[in-house]
Amino acid sequence: MKNKNIKWTAAGMLASIAFGTSALAQSSDALLDKLVEKGILTTKEANELKEETDKGFTTAYSVKSGMPDWVTALKFNGDFRGRVENFDSDNPAFINRTRFRYRARLGIIATMLDDFEVGLRFGSGDPAAGTGAGNPVSNNSTFQDNATKKFAYFDAAYARWTPVHGADWTFGTIIGKMDNPFQTSAMVFDPDYIPEGAAIQAGYRLSDAHELRLNSAAFVLDELAASGRDPYMIGAQLLWNAKWSPKIESSLGVSAYTLGNQANLTTANIPDQNSGNTRTGTGNLVYSYNPVVGSASLTYNLQSFPFYTGVFPVKVAGEYMKNPAAPSQNKGYWGGVAFGKAGKKGLWDAAYRYQWLAADAWFEELVDDDNAGFYPTAATGGNAGLRGGTNVKGHLVKLNYSFTDSLTLTFTYYLNSLIISTPPPAGRSGPYSNTGGNHLMVDLMWKF
Repeated sequence: MKNKNIKWTAAGMLASIAFGTSALAQSSDALLDKLVEKGILTTKEANELKEETDKGFTTAYSVKSGMPDWVTALKFNGDFRGRVENFDSDNPAFINRTRFRYRARLGIIATMLDDFEVGLRFGSGDPAAGTGAGNPVSNNSTFQDNATKKFAYFDAAYARWTPVHGADWTFGTIIGKMDNPFQTSAMVFDPDYIPEGAAIQAGYRLSDAHELRLNSAAFVLDELAASGRDPYMIGAQLLWNAKWSPKIESSLGVSAYTLGNQANLTTANIPDQNSGNTRTGTGNLVYSYNPVVGSASLTYNLQSFPFYTGVFPVKVAGEYMKNPAAPSQNKGYWGGVAFGKAGKKGLWDAAYRYQWLAADAWFEELVDDDNAGFYPTAATGGNAGLRGGTNVKGHLVKLNYSFTDSLTLTFTYYLNSLIISTPPPAGRSGPYSNTGGNHLMVDLMWKF
């Protein structure tokens, strides 16, 4: 009788936990494990209680939320970022200026029975060049045009199925407009690039210290009503993540990408946000793009560091890219170091990176648009001005400080120039060969 009373007392405690917040609900498993460990419950009794608690929580959640009973959780998240940025250069043709911008995002994720998840995210953004659609590599909205009403777009809309999520193996698929499934730097994909297509992700835990991950995807780059040869991208990536000790961690990766039907990736067909690739006068790409990318990182965790609370990570990392389909200007690389890790109250980080990204190492419209150089005159098939993309080399310094768990201040500074300069305007020379462009961004971001 005593054990039976204990069992139902435990059931009552679990119910009160489960009907609280989702964070508290997650603690019910830990409580059951502790009761089994103390010998108060058997493993069978613990499993029965968990099943009863889960059923009760699902029923109550369905009634209170109005959601169908196959929706087990609904999560909201998002962020707001305010930015001031400055552009300057020693080139007299460059117009030094300052602008103010913001980024706002709101996401909803529904978790369902049978290992399904559906996500929607709305985001701010200015229209892309030559279209009414949002910029594919930016969610920023600029303060301009006498306080005109700003645009909001579907930033993400996807469905995910993860039928395998065991202790050793994981496997899932995703379709729609999704966060990028590849783990790469901004040299390969701009962080704001949200691709459209389908992806497969798998993982295998070799041991407690070693894990293999496979990411593969096919992205639709455009749909052409007058052609049956729509451009697309296919890629695959293999990662080996290792934790050699509490102090030492590493990661090695290799990936390969290819563009299909790229003859239709003209500056007239898709938004011309970046520059750098070798093009004809009509905006057609001259070369193919089939790069192979290698990445590596090594992290050493110090037990303490001045003006920092907790374990202090020091990370050295880099990437190397080569596109064998182009005869020259076909390489890209970066190397850098990062100290600390912001994100929690009172924590900070500081990072430095040097990057060289040649003109035809990779497709210009997918890479970082903030990493820019100055074109005094337009390149063939391109545009003049400060342009992100390929054909850029230079330095990046970034500092983050988290005032609270939700609020972080960020300083980002690019000091760049073009690798291959455009000719100076007719009759001019000298200073017009300067293709340097300095780009400073100061951000305050609130996340929730």
